[in-house]
Amino acid sequence: MSPVVEIEIWTDVVCPWCYIGKRRMDSAVAAYPGDVTVTYRAYQLDPTPVREPQPLVDALAAKFGGPEQVTAMTSRVTDIAAADGLRLDFSRAVAANTFDTHRLIRWAGSHGRQAELLEAAHRAHFTDGVDLNSHDALAGLAAEMGLDAASARAYLASSDGADEVRAEFAAARELGVSSVPTFVLAGKYAVVGAQDSATLLAALEQVARREAAAA
Repeated sequence: MSPVVEIEIWTDVVCPWCYIGKRRMDSAVAAYPGDVTVTYRAYQLDPTPVREPQPLVDALAAKFGGPEQVTAMTSRVTDIAAADGLRLDFSRAVAANTFDTHRLIRWAGSHGRQAELLEAAHRAHFTDGVDLNSHDALAGLAAEMGLDAASARAYLASSDGADEVRAEFAAARELGVSSVPTFVLAGKYAVVGAQDSATLLAALEQVARREAAAA
């Protein structure tokens, strides 16, 4: 009997490659004949506070050398995402600091809905133009999946979960995670980047064989 493969995924909500990587790992897990557990870990590409809503393309242009460079970048990733069934609309996206979104994802995890809220947050940011800096907007995402919006809003208004999210940032540094998505299988095998589903499936199968042999 194959051992259960534990998968930890370091990810950030505003990372398009993380959204693509999640979809591809979902496909790999669906095709994998054994059992897995999947836990998402928090990572921040940019911890800079966002003081007021700003179009993402403007924020990217200021960081990466202007509108032309951003158009080339976003067009490429949009086409790749479309091939995986994801629609990205960078023209609607709003720049966001994701700390509170990570906190709420942890909260949803305590209700068994971590992956669902992460998926909803990705879609809200990249497709629907939702401002993830807004606690009301985040509580609305929780409500859409049947969780209590008032409880979500109260959680966000508190400091609950902040230390745990910071601990995951620290764990990423200790592991040497410097880009996302990073998939860590069985606590010791890392796969970096939004690899295709076949590659992720092969990695799962190989790790399962190694773990079974070691046992």
